Amino acid sequence: MQLIDLSTPVDARFWEPEPVRHEPMTPRQGAEHMTGAMREHFGLDLSVDELPDGEFLNNDTFTLTAHTGTHVDAPAHYGSKTEYGGGVPRTIDELPLDWFLRPAFVLDLTAIGSGAASVGDLASALDRIDYEPQPYDIALLWTGASARAGTQEYFTKFVGLDGPATDYLLDFGVRVIGTDAFSLDAPFPHIISEYQRTGDRSVLWPAHFTGRRREFCQIERLANLEALPVAHGFQVSCLPVKLAGAGAGWTRAVAMIGDLS
Repeated sequence: MQLIDLSTPVDARFWEPEPVRHEPMTPRQGAEHMTGAMREHFGLDLSVDELPDGEFLNNDTFTLTAHTGTHVDAPAHYGSKTEYGGGVPRTIDELPLDWFLRPAFVLDLTAIGSGAASVGDLASALDRIDYEPQPYDIALLWTGASARAGTQEYFTKFVGLDGPATDYLLDFGVRVIGTDAFSLDAPFPHIISEYQRTGDRSVLWPAHFTGRRREFCQIERLANLEALPVAHGFQVSCLPVKLAGAGAGWTRAVAMIGDLS
């Protein structure tokens, strides 16, 4: 079985609208931290020089949002109310795990450029790979945007979905849609330009707001989709971190190609 990493790293050197802060603790600092904490909380005294090389365990503190790096958006991310179920959206820790370990397919949208893909774009991409999505398949959208990860352009130049295109995938029974772009919706400049041109509120983040009508998740900020050797016939694991009450959770998304037995 071949494993292909589909994840973007969390990297404090990357340009982010909400910057990542990385505070590393060296093994020497770890020793000082541990011995100090033992002394303060338990009255136990140990010199750091008693430890090998005067070191203990290193540590890292990251300060970041749940939407940094490759992550899964939960229904709670789309708003406080739903038109389905009991009217209360589920948070990331409440979702069924079997949504996130499923057969997957990838659609090549790289020729579109920047803006919003339509139903016609998705139908054509499916025709090219000769595949009909099955219920609970994970849909992956290859836009080429991950090549710009770490730059400011990553957040303004990519392909998203319009509202009907989002519904089109969900109508197959898909419950998880992934993209290698910053967002499942079109870039902010495209959305605002369309709204100013038309005055139509339905063009305002339609992919996200579809989640108020229909329960689904999206994986944003995937990577390496171009490395997939096949367009379907593989599985993806994208289990989200169990952040209690959160609208998203980070994931190490991986494609599994070949025999899974």
